[in-house]
Amino acid sequence: MVERRALLGVHAFRWVLELMFLGEFSHAIDDKGRLTIPARFREALANGAVITRGYEQYLMIYTAEAFETLTARARTFTPTDPNHRALLRLAFSGAVEVEPDKQGRVLVPPFLREYAGLNGECVVVGVGDYIEVWSRAGWEAQLKVINDPALNAQRFAGMNLALDVPPAD
Repeated sequence: MVERRALLGVHAFRWVLELMFLGEFSHAIDDKGRLTIPARFREALANGAVITRGYEQYLMIYTAEAFETLTARARTFTPTDPNHRALLRLAFSGAVEVEPDKQGRVLVPPFLREYAGLNGECVVVGVGDYIEVWSRAGWEAQLKVINDPALNAQRFAGMNLALDVPPAD
């Protein structure tokens, strides 16, 4: 019985991983502004996607379903709070619905390419529930930050990342 439960757990874990965007991929935006989506991400975006500005001069790509969830949460924001307004403007003013073509490419509008500094080579990064698209230079700068051991020790000290301890409520 224990063996069967363990096997079901592995299958459930694989199912969860299949629903996540994972990995780092070098791609390019062509002269027409089309970005090739990594093959492993295409099925999740087949029903449409939304591209919008990220928080640090990159783009975020959400599945249509994930963006609907984000939109529902945003409806709870009050327009009288300046921080809420800023987040709503960032997320929604630059949001564009896209559908991958038969080659798995999406058209990135010029204003979003300009915002993220995308002109040629870029990096497509799976970040769990969404995808980030960075310029090569932007991603290299980001790697320096996220790969700094001293900074990571400070940044993550208060987080419980142990796998055998349930998260605190």
